[in-house]
Amino acid sequence: MSYTVVGIFDSKNEARQAMDELVQNGFVENDIDFSEGRFSDDTTQSSTATSNTGISDSVSNFFSNLFSNDETQARNYTNVARDAEAILTVQADSKERADKVAEIFDRYGSVDIEDRSAQYQQGYAQTSGNVQDREIANRSTTNETATTGGTAIPIIEEEMQIGKRAVETGGVRVRSRVIEKPVEESLRLRQERVIVNRHPVNRAVTDADMTNFKQGDFDITERGEEAVVTKQARVVEEIEIGKQVEERDEVIRDTVRKTDVDVKEIDADTNARRAGK
Repeated sequence: MSYTVVGIFDSKNEARQAMDELVQNGFVENDIDFSEGRFSDDTTQSSTATSNTGISDSVSNFFSNLFSNDETQARNYTNVARDAEAILTVQADSKERADKVAEIFDRYGSVDIEDRSAQYQQGYAQTSGNVQDREIANRSTTNETATTGGTAIPIIEEEMQIGKRAVETGGVRVRSRVIEKPVEESLRLRQERVIVNRHPVNRAVTDADMTNFKQGDFDITERGEEAVVTKQARVVEEIEIGKQVEERDEVIRDTVRKTDVDVKEIDADTNARRAGK
């Protein structure tokens, strides 16, 4: 199964570094498409395109075909790509290879499409609101100018908005491993051995000797001891990992600007004397 992985970059240098690492990881250049330039302009340059005409429409058609079942995703990719400096498209033959491409893209700063699209939508809403405010202000200014012939001076004042976000400040990495160490113990073992000795004698036969004067087998067994080793695992220590949360108060200091207008009356007699001169 074939996978298509697309990376959009704000910096063409970062895109080229990502492309170099892809080649180092075994991806052939025939499976990598590198395009650079502002894709909303007519001056876009591409490593695969032979004409600079209609690049913006080509980008839109490419993502429309890629996300044929998701118009929203295609539109988001197209909007982000039009402001990017470079686009990398890689064909991978497995999900593992596709995940490797995505990892390299993230490491070299590829754009997060969802975050960038959300920023675009927020900026569009603010721009629409500002346009409506300017239209109302312009209508008010026009009416005032028509009736009084005066000039409107906008009074602008900045407001400081403070928020907070979570960031990584450190941490610990705990790794467990099994190690082996040699041990030594001394143990005394007992071993039996059968010893047969013959002694020449010359004496008269007794009744006991005559009782034993018959055929028979005598088995004498040797016994010995051997070491038996058993192992038993025991818990000798526990490592507990947790987090301690602390809160602190921080004072944020900054400056905000505003428009300050000074109104000063002009003395009519002074103007008349100046005119007489």
